[in-house]
Amino acid sequence: MANLISRRKFFKGRTFSDVSSVTSFLQCLLQDEHQEIFGMICLDTQHRLIGRFEIFKGTINSAAVYPREIIKTVLEQNAGAVILFHNHPSGLSEPSQADIRLTSEIKNALSTIDVALLDHIVVGREDTSSLAQLGRM
Repeated sequence: MANLISRRKFFKGRTFSDVSSVTSFLQCLLQDEHQEIFGMICLDTQHRLIGRFEIFKGTINSAAVYPREIIKTVLEQNAGAVILFHNHPSGLSEPSQADIRLTSEIKNALSTIDVALLDHIVVGREDTSSLAQLGRM
């Protein structure tokens, strides 16, 4: 029921003004996944939702992520801003050094096409971590 309510709040055109509105939705979707899923939320320049895209699926502890595929989707959706997300099937939401490094690479790639990376959210079983809030972007 919580998942259904959360999905109804996540509609095209909705404006996102704070990280908690995104993290609660992602928590409902990804907390029980048994493989790592990496995706992004595409927003327009006013931070209104264009769509949510699960781009890469991996194993129990990793997913191969290619910035080229992220850029391709961003351009196809004509996004002005992006929020990255992925889950940790281990249940812990603490970002790894690889997560931080990848976020930096993607942020640099997006900046070349004038698209803002607003956050990267790591979803655990019981909580989430926002790299922006942690000052890791």
